[in-house]
Amino acid sequence: MNNLKEGDLAPDFTAGTQDGTPFTLSSLRGKKVILYFYPKDNTPGCTLEARSLRDGKSELAAMGFEIVGVSPDSEKSHRNFCTKHALNFTLVADTDKHVAEAYGVWAEKKMCGRTYMGIVRTTFIIDAEGKIEKIFRKVDTKDHWHQIANAYQQTK
Repeated sequence: MNNLKEGDLAPDFTAGTQDGTPFTLSSLRGKKVILYFYPKDNTPGCTLEARSLRDGKSELAAMGFEIVGVSPDSEKSHRNFCTKHALNFTLVADTDKHVAEAYGVWAEKKMCGRTYMGIVRTTFIIDAEGKIEKIFRKVDTKDHWHQIANAYQQTK
């Protein structure tokens, strides 16, 4: 498990999107990126988080942010999730979990007495030079865009 911290260079990656096109993180150099990892399309918390980011996209874009979501779901699942919830940003299909592993968010989890491997919901704010500026390990799924905007404004 990779223990990334603020100030580290964000690991670059290439993976498919909901549109079936390859996406490379370094293609966004020069822009600030909200890279958020979530467990599964169309589940309650993940849907709340995605809708919050969708609803705040114009304000976040005005602050210079691009939004990219990552989960182990397939491109087809992402396409359906985007259509169903009118999501207006890129979702990356990390079906082999190589991106999640590089960011240290593919980890052992426990729920209802069961232990399993899964995505630990985490958001990385990456600056224009590709360095991790902030990490949210406690995500407010219902109001994530405000959580990000408020934290960013406090640092400026």
